[in-house]
Amino acid sequence: MQTTITPGSNFPELFAKSKDNIDTPLTRVHPAANDWQMVVIYRGVHCPICATYLNELNEIHDDFKNANIDVVAVSADSVSQLNSFLKEKVNDLSFEVLGELSISQMNLLGLYISEPRSPEETDHPFAEPCVLVINPDNQLHIVDKSNAPFSRPDLKKLLDGIKFIQSKDYPIRGTFKSA
Repeated sequence: MQTTITPGSNFPELFAKSKDNIDTPLTRVHPAANDWQMVVIYRGVHCPICATYLNELNEIHDDFKNANIDVVAVSADSVSQLNSFLKEKVNDLSFEVLGELSISQMNLLGLYISEPRSPEETDHPFAEPCVLVINPDNQLHIVDKSNAPFSRPDLKKLLDGIKFIQSKDYPIRGTFKSA
């Protein structure tokens, strides 16, 4: 039985492939003292909603950087599909975008996984959208996952929420365990 990460747990050290086919960590193992990290999981090159979402994130990426939040996006796409996505679907993103997230990694992260509806959609199972926010202690502070491409957090509201968490030392929510 596979265990998935939960709010409050340490974010695991995971690697995916860069556009240059280099194994790249999803998060920095030793971030600076005040740095937060945000991992945006997107469906892949076949998803126009994903391209729109990442372009919107790119427009306010400086606001995330100014709040000490490092951003990375990742999908299960092959490096070839990733490069096609970067060339044809998005506008010169200012944050790292990775590919080849494995099914075992998706399971570890507790993501919803879908199979393609047809070969024209894509050629592999893929993760549905998810945003994971990791605090400076490497703990998963926010989990927002969906089983459909149409449900994603509003990026400006998410940023405001993270700033509130940072300024008020707001605790990690959703950690209650019943007996």
